[in-house]
Amino acid sequence: LNSGYHLIGKGYSDYLDRDVEGNKMTVLLFTSGTTGMSKAVMLSADNICSDVRAIMGFVKINKGERILSILPIHHTYECTVTFLCCIYGGVTICFCDGLRYITKNLEEYKPNILIVVPLVLEKFYKRIMKAIEKERGGVAKVALGSAITKVAGAARLDVSSLFFGKIKKAFGGSIRLIISGAAGIDPEIIRNMNRFGIQTFQGYGLTECAPIVICNSDKDNKYDSIGKPIPYVEAKIVNPDENGIGEICVKGPMVMLGYYKDPEATKAAFDYDGWYHTGDLGRTDKEGHYYICGRCKSVIVTTNGKNVYPEELESMLLKENAVKECIVTGREDERGNTIVFARIFPDLKAIGATYGNRNITDKEISKAVSDAVKSVNSQVVSYKAVKRFEIVNKEFEKTTTSKIKRNQ
Repeated sequence: LNSGYHLIGKGYSDYLDRDVEGNKMTVLLFTSGTTGMSKAVMLSADNICSDVRAIMGFVKINKGERILSILPIHHTYECTVTFLCCIYGGVTICFCDGLRYITKNLEEYKPNILIVVPLVLEKFYKRIMKAIEKERGGVAKVALGSAITKVAGAARLDVSSLFFGKIKKAFGGSIRLIISGAAGIDPEIIRNMNRFGIQTFQGYGLTECAPIVICNSDKDNKYDSIGKPIPYVEAKIVNPDENGIGEICVKGPMVMLGYYKDPEATKAAFDYDGWYHTGDLGRTDKEGHYYICGRCKSVIVTTNGKNVYPEELESMLLKENAVKECIVTGREDERGNTIVFARIFPDLKAIGATYGNRNITDKEISKAVSDAVKSVNSQVVSYKAVKRFEIVNKEFEKTTTSKIKRNQ
């Protein structure tokens, strides 16, 4: 920085005077490839800057605050929201030394803002809830603190630190805002984090859109929704079924130039009116909030023509203590009928705890997973029920943002 200021002081202005060609390709980024091969996305300066402007008009970021950068910089979510938005807003960016050092870095840097993927927030949340359950009267204290905080909040008084100081300390002590994206998250986690006095919401975006197009905000935060379209974005649901579920399509200045050297894929991504087809299924409510249901490519169509959304079942399975990771797909049975099938990586530590932390047998692991599947099946209609499952002995392969690659 000092060298740069020195050059400018000497009259060197080549970079300052250079014209920016806003509609030309500025960066080439790859999609995560969770459901297929990664694609090279061409983004322009206009694409990226329009998204930054829109986000800054939607999310409150204060000059002088600190953010801890956790996710890979090459991911558009981290690049746009953590870096460009925070630089634009005068926020100090602190670098995480690696996922295993997050707790240490939180204590060291005491960030006000965190941009995370669900996996990171889920781990912290589980740790917090276990601590609350172990503490005598912990659950009752949280309920009382939440009620008082809610009443005080209506009067614009922040008393959350009085009741939830320990929880905030788990995030460094100064945390104000957490934004979760890149995958769906359990609404109960969002709800409780807000109850703890930490403003938490989720948004939705794609590499092809630089990336944010739909998001909740501090003024309108619906816990089970991905929010509303941000400024400059048009969105709609195409070909909705009887439940209002269809493909989410968007238009806006942040939508990509196209896929690099792949005109066929580019043509397939846009319709004749210029709408970008996201490949994600969703619905809206009367207030205009959007809800994600799953990926078009992942939908299971049963033999009787019913649609089953794997992400819904995966979310329910992951709430079970015995399940650490899972992938739900469709599979043909012996009769040629399409059934719902789950591959499950068990949480051996959680299962072991139910047996007094002794060495557990394969039979006990199988029973714990089977009970988890039965629990989920009891909560859904029969055609959505997991008919068969397989226990795997290692974690699933993931992207750099910790999303499971479904095509494995």
